[in-house]
Order: sequence, then C-alpha cells, then structure tokens
Amino acid sequence: MYSKDYSSRKNIIIGVFILIALTFIIRLFYLQIIDSSYKLSADNIVLRKVREYPPRGLIYDRNGKLLVFNEAAYDLLVIPRQMKNIDTSLICELTGIDKPTFIKKIKKAKRYSYYKPSTFIKQISKKDIGSIQEKLYQIKGLYIQTRTLRQYPLPIAGHLLGSIGEVNNRDLEKDNFYKSGDYIGKSGIENYYEKYLRGKSGMSIVEVDVHNRVKGSYSNGSFDTIAIAGQDIYLGIDAQLQLYGEQLMQNKKGSIVAIDPQSGEILALVSSPGYNPNLLVGRERSPNYSKLLNDTLVPLMNRATMGTYPPGSTFKMVNALVGLQEKAIGKNSEFSCKGQLSKPIKCTHDHETPLALSGAIEQSCNPYFWNTFKNILENPKYDNSHTGYSNWYKNVVSFGFGKKFKTDIPFEVSGNIPNNDYFDKVYRGHWNALTVRSLSIGQGEILVTPIQLANLSVIIANKGYYYSPHLLVQMEGEKEDIMPEFKEKHITTIEPDNFDIVRDAMLDVFEADHGTARWFVLDSIKQCGKTGTVQNPHGEDHSIFIAFAPMDNPKIALSVIVENSGFGSTWAAPIASLMIEKYISGKSQRTALEKRIMEGDLIHNSKNE
Repeated sequence: MYSKDYSSRKNIIIGVFILIALTFIIRLFYLQIIDSSYKLSADNIVLRKVREYPPRGLIYDRNGKLLVFNEAAYDLLVIPRQMKNIDTSLICELTGIDKPTFIKKIKKAKRYSYYKPSTFIKQISKKDIGSIQEKLYQIKGLYIQTRTLRQYPLPIAGHLLGSIGEVNNRDLEKDNFYKSGDYIGKSGIENYYEKYLRGKSGMSIVEVDVHNRVKGSYSNGSFDTIAIAGQDIYLGIDAQLQLYGEQLMQNKKGSIVAIDPQSGEILALVSSPGYNPNLLVGRERSPNYSKLLNDTLVPLMNRATMGTYPPGSTFKMVNALVGLQEKAIGKNSEFSCKGQLSKPIKCTHDHETPLALSGAIEQSCNPYFWNTFKNILENPKYDNSHTGYSNWYKNVVSFGFGKKFKTDIPFEVSGNIPNNDYFDKVYRGHWNALTVRSLSIGQGEILVTPIQLANLSVIIANKGYYYSPHLLVQMEGEKEDIMPEFKEKHITTIEPDNFDIVRDAMLDVFEADHGTARWFVLDSIKQCGKTGTVQNPHGEDHSIFIAFAPMDNPKIALSVIVENSGFGSTWAAPIASLMIEKYISGKSQRTALEKRIMEGDLIHNSKNE
C-alpha cells in the first residue's frame, strides 16, 4: 500500500508559527525598548469623565417676574493618583490657601478615593477662575468643573424660596441620585420641589494631555450623555407685594401673610426680621449662615409659618360664627357691658351698652364674647358643658386651626386648639365654661400661626370655605397644577348665611364712626377687618389685624402680626390696609402713612412710636 510522508509539511507549519512568534517578539521589543512613542502617547493622553451638571429650574412669581436664576461658578477638582511632582507653593498661591490647608484637603481627597475626582476648592467665581486657569496646565491632577449657583435679582422671600447646599451623608443614603459634592435644596421651595428643579446630570468623556489640557472629546462624543435642565416653576407670590411687605416690616418683629381667597395661592409671605437670600450663596454661605443662626433676633425663623400666638380679639369672629351656627346666639342677641368693671372678663374700653353682635364685633367687646362662649358650652341641647365644648372644638378645627395645611408651605407648625382630654387631664375632669373662659377672647391655651389667621380671613371672605394655602401655581410643561389637592375645597361647619353679619361688622371696623380701624378707610376699596391686641407676658402686647378686600369680590385676604407693638390699630391695621391698597391699586396714595410705617423702628427704639 502506498504511504504518504507528512513530516516535511509538519516542519513547515511549525516554522511558520515560530516565524510569526518571532515577529511579534521583535515588534514588541522595538515598541517597548527602542521606540518610546507609544509609551509617551499612553502616558500623555488620559481619558477623563467629566460630569455635566444641569442648570436648576428657574423660579418665577405669579406675573412671570424672575425670582431665582443660575449663575456660572467653578469647582476645582482633584484626582490624588495623578498628583505627581507638583508645585505645592504654586497651588497655594493660585487658590489662596496655606500649606496646612492644602495638606488637609489632599488627605480628605485621598480618604474619599485615590482614583475618583473630589472637590478641592468649591464655588470659585468667574473673576477668580481666570488666573487659576492660566497656570493649571503646570499642575497634574487638578482640573476645573463648571457649576451653577443660585442668584436672586430681588433680595426678598428668603424664607419661602429657601437655599441650596452641598449634600451630606444623610442625603447620599436617602437618594442614590446624588454623588458627593452635589448640591441639593436645603429649605423652602428649593427643598420641597427638589426633584423637579434639580434636572438630570450628563457625562462627557474627554482626552487630556500630560499638561492637563483637554485635547478634545473621546470618540467624537459618542459615549457622552446630555444634562437635562430642571423644570421651571411659577409661584403665586407677587414679587412687588412681597417686597413692599418686607419694606413695611423692616425694623419690626412679626409677619404678613396674604392669600388669594379664590385659589389659596399665597401672594406674600413676610417674616421679619428676614435676610437677603444672596447671603446664603457660594463660599460665603457657611460664615453667613453662622452669623444669622447666632443673631438674637432669629432672622432664620419663619415667623409666618412657625410663629405661634394667641389670636386675641381676631378669634372673636370664630366664636361669633360658632355661636350663630349652634343657635347659642342670634344676630340680635344683646349682652350688657360694664367696661373695666365687667366680670369675669373685663372690657378694654367703654362703649354703649347693651350691644348686639354687629356692635360687639365693631367695638371688640370682651364680655359679649364671653357670654357667647358660655352659651355655646351650656347650650340646653347638650347634657353638660363638656359635650358643648366638644362640639365647639369640632367647629373650630374645621377652620384649619390646630393642624398643618400639609402643602408646600415651608417649616409649618400646627398651633394648638386644646381638646377635652387636655382639660380633663389638667383639671381632673372638673371644669366648665368659667374655667376656660379665656378661650372666649382668643387667649389662654389657643395658639395659631399667622398663616392660619390669614386663612381665617379667607374663610370669612368666601363665606365658609377655603383652599389650602400653597405657593406653587404651575410647573413648566404641566398644563395643570402638579398638586391636585391644592384644588380641593374645604368647607367649614358654618352655614354661609351666618357669615353675612360678621362680614358687615368687619366692614364697620373700617367705615363706622367708632370702628377700631376707621383711620385707614379707603374711598375706592371696601375693606373688611378685625383688630386684635394680644397679651404678651414678656413685654408689650402684640398688634394683630386680619382683613380682606374688596368686600363683594375678595381678591386678597391677609393677617398682620407686629410683635411687642401695642394695640392692633397702631401698627398691624395700617400695614394691612397699605398691603391691600398696594395689591389692588398698584401703589399707595397715602404717602405720609407709608412713610410712618416704613420708618418706624420697634426693634432698636426703647419706646414705641
């Protein structure tokens, strides 16, 4: 049989493989030992991932006026692994830090990661970044990251707009959307609508040479993702009214809350003393925050939503309405008053007697409302006064007192309307109308917030209903409000017809000869209001006023509280009237009154004007 010899072919194949292997070995030897161009290229071109931060959504007022916008700022980032043979003195000179600070920052960056970038110097201004950028090529491991900071064209509404700041560990654990060094809304609207305002980050990959200079995008940007800007939002705030309110309240402690009765949109939310929101932006945020935090006037506290006060005589309106609803009194019910000699609650001034309900509201007669309260609790249709009180409580809380509105109002507290259990515990079950008589004139255990008082004005203006006070009007791109609960109508337990006599009496507060706010009547606008002078154990009484206007088609309802300033008609009433005139007419014609209020200093003067 014929036999083939394949040994020669095998030797040829082996030889080919050996030749290929030698070619690769020689080529690798040449590239790595003789020719260093590829090594230099690998060393010189580095791929860097650059996070593209989205611009936060803008914030506008109800008229489209810009309240918050973005301005470019720059962070200097460091990658510790790349920092070799660096000139420490040059870095300190460029950034304005000393050597111990430099060492501290580098140690912090290394603890975070040797390979990932972290912030070395944050929030560098446009003015300062130029000189750094000129010499940055001399320093490996440092590069610039473009950011944005919030700016406020009008120095107003710091409490409601809020501020942004760097994320902390709690933020990072709560939401994996954020990375170390990101910014987040810390308070106010910035915090509440953070997920809409923040946008979505992008990422670009760039090639960087040995001199830390960007040579271009990697692979023509095919791996890049685009940052998506945050959504713009529109608030119900009227910027000019807010500014005017802050001017009226300068050098005073207290608040103004104005609401559109037809929608529940907050027109102004003033807390005084306040602060310029631009103080809490950029590198000055931390030192300025510390100064504000340690200020004895507590400017960081939002008195409009966090301050709690006895409502005083403004609460007489509630007792009147509950009395009418429960048939404890009628529109023509009269009670006598002996002025300062009245018992168990004296009246603050002398007036004609007896009075019916309308006159009692106009004159703010304490004995009248004590008798009204007594009749509510001791109504014959109830077994005892405790049952009567329980029914009184049910009516009162329907006005929104004693609870939060739970909308986008920043740092809201609930106030206090004491229930039966509270008095049972305090008095061991033995109490009656006389025991809790201070509630009849809005004193005692009752505590309300200014925004709850403004909402009381809304309810009276609307004859029995309200929409929860809120700030948001519309989100950019949304045809409807994103919070449908803002449109829910809340109806009190009081029948609409019972509000007529109360509204007429509130008109008389301005327009009657003996009305407690008669000095501030306007010919062109029918204003309805009620003064309140609230006892304060720590000093002068608080001046309180609630109002709405115009009477027949209300467009604004508000509350004003001026702490430690005496009678409600002295400060709170004129401020409320000026706010009404400003909103409805566009400006105030009462320049002398306006000047007196704006120049009035109740903080630094030892005696009130």
